[in-house]
Amino acid sequence: MGHLIDRCDIIDILEASARTRRAVAVELKEGRRFTDEVRQVNTDEDGEWVVFRLHDRVLVDDISFAAPAEHPEPSYRGKV
Repeated sequence: MGHLIDRCDIIDILEASARTRRAVAVELKEGRRFTDEVRQVNTDEDGEWVVFRLHDRVLVDDISFAAPAEHPEPSYRGKV
C-alpha cells in the first residue's frame, strides 16, 4: 500500500521546489492542474499561501496533490 499524501507532505514538496528551483506538478481540489516553480510559501492571517512563478498565489488548503514535475538528476544543482 502506498503512502497517502497529507498537508505536511504537500508543504514539504512546495518548500523543496522553492529551495531547489525545480518545478512541481500541482492539482487543486477544484480539479485544475498545472506545473510551475514555487517562489515561496507564506503564512498570513488567512492561512498558508504558495507564490508561484507563473500562476496566481494559491492557498495550501486548496491543493489536493503536489509532486516534483520530473525526477531530479543526480547533481549539486541547488545545493551550492
